[in-house]
Amino acid sequence: KPEDLNLPMAVVTRITKEALPEGCAISKEARTALSKAASVFVLYATSCANTVAQKSKRKTLTAPDVFTAMEEMEFETFLEPLKESLEAFRSEQNEMKERKAAKKREKEATEKASQEEEKGEEEDRDEGAEKDDDADKEGEEVVKDTNVESPEVQMIE
Repeated sequence: KPEDLNLPMAVVTRITKEALPEGCAISKEARTALSKAASVFVLYATSCANTVAQKSKRKTLTAPDVFTAMEEMEFETFLEPLKESLEAFRSEQNEMKERKAAKKREKEATEKASQEEEKGEEEDRDEGAEKDDDADKEGEEVVKDTNVESPEVQMIE
């Protein structure tokens, strides 16, 4: 359906509010027209970028394909802002990736420390149990050494 190809009105409204000076209003009809124009532009840019990729015998569109398409569509003015925006996006993605990796390393270090602490406590318990066993064995030896047959008790009647 053609209406499915339109950008969401909330997105169009947000973009237009950011682009227009404060106090400037935009009608619903104008937002709809901008939404349809933006959709047509995206479809045209995608088609041009696809042609560039096909010339290179590829099926996947890449950022350079889009840049070349923008030049072919005579939108060179937008190339630098587009490249800067893409670079900012990539930097943001790398930062997020690094934060996620750092968080994962921190979690792993915490888990490792916790495991080592548990292992140390377990070893302490095992050592304590061995000492108790040794003490029991020593006690048994003592009992065996001191186990003397008791003399019979004579009962006096």
